[in-house]
Amino acid sequence: MTTTHAHGPRMNLWKHAPDVYKGMSAFQAAATEGLDPVIGELVKIRASQLNKCAFCLDMHLSDARKMGESQLRLDLIAAWEESAGLFTEREQAALALAEAMTVLTEGFVSDEVFERAAQHFEEAELAKLIAQIVAINAWNRFQVTTRAVPASLAK
Repeated sequence: MTTTHAHGPRMNLWKHAPDVYKGMSAFQAAATEGLDPVIGELVKIRASQLNKCAFCLDMHLSDARKMGESQLRLDLIAAWEESAGLFTEREQAALALAEAMTVLTEGFVSDEVFERAAQHFEEAELAKLIAQIVAINAWNRFQVTTRAVPASLAK
């Protein structure tokens, strides 16, 4: 059975702009180094949910499962605030920061959200967390705009 993506894909951006892919990959690698990999995957998944990026959700949910993440936690990331005891305070602070940076509903990240994250992360790791959230938001925007087909649907 062949499944096709209802929306396209529009184009293969990376074929036409390989230097952009190379730069994004280098930025992603720099943002990942020194950051707790579980935190990294959680924020990638949450930002991808908010940005409705099927390509990135497919990739990062798969990566999280390979890392041993439980299906229950993956199912409830979207409702992390209502999932008492399922996510640590540190994970919750990271998820709150990811949401604030992704949505920017007030046009900025509030002091409250930033301070919450700063209480749980040393400055170097907080810098990496911020970079990771910026990176996944950029990846999401590339993939959503070009309507990249999730790997699980491309088979």
